[in-house]
Amino acid sequence: MTVVCIGELMAELSLDNDGTARMGFGGDTFNTAAYLSRLGQPTSYLTVFGDDPWSFEARMLVAAEGVDDSASPVAAGRTLGLYAIRTSAGGERDFTYWREAAPARGLFGDFFSDRVAQAVLSAQVIYLSGITLWLYDAASLDRLFGLLKNARALGARIAFDGNYRSRLWGPDPAQARRVYARMLALTDICLATFDDEEMLWGDEEPAASYRRLIAMGASEVVVKCGPDGAMIASTRSIPTRRNTGPVDTTAAGDSFNAAYLTARLLGQDQALAAQAGNRLAGQVIAHRGALIPRRVMDWAAIWDKQQ
Repeated sequence: MTVVCIGELMAELSLDNDGTARMGFGGDTFNTAAYLSRLGQPTSYLTVFGDDPWSFEARMLVAAEGVDDSASPVAAGRTLGLYAIRTSAGGERDFTYWREAAPARGLFGDFFSDRVAQAVLSAQVIYLSGITLWLYDAASLDRLFGLLKNARALGARIAFDGNYRSRLWGPDPAQARRVYARMLALTDICLATFDDEEMLWGDEEPAASYRRLIAMGASEVVVKCGPDGAMIASTRSIPTRRNTGPVDTTAAGDSFNAAYLTARLLGQDQALAAQAGNRLAGQVIAHRGALIPRRVMDWAAIWDKQQ
């Protein structure tokens, strides 16, 4: 099945503890798209690129990961958004963004086209995140939600990772709650993270998040709980193997989502899919960066006992 991931690919400035910086590229939904492709899933990425050198290099990365970006518009005279990331000794991250004028924000606005619409309507699975939703103004969100509704009517499944970032949405969660509620009503597979759900909705435990997300309209829910694994029912969790501690937690949830979705599309049940997600995420956090080198990925371990 073709998976279309929607969002933003940004230039990434990674700051090391010694003050040096490395330039790369990243973005939550693109990270998932890249890992989906690595796992053998035909994947497209839908965003807006500029015509600057960074956009050119970003598209080289997209191609190298085997992800199709042919439906993504190119905005003349525009440049990619940028973020800087610091990683603590314990592997936790802190972000600073420069993305207010990023061209990706106009995907369903100024740069919308019939080709963009067709990419959404022809997908078998559509994947996006709360960060994706933050990108768009009210009119763009209306257009996006209309397309998602029509795509579902054509048989597509919608997968959504809440990935709530209060720094983007602002101190008042009311707007984010309204937008998320509209999204969850269209969601078939919800890939939540408890820390995010607790921050946005005030949930006291993962089981409460699970029950609320089901009540809000999601057909299938996974609540990711970091080192405690993932909850796939209000009374059932899938544990993960604990390691000595993460090197870098960047893309832990994004990679989990890729393995989980791949397993589900291959017909595996939720428990086996969550195990695959835990295993891939465990490999990713043992290395620096969102996209770890292919040579260090243990493919057999991801799918151990899956077949």
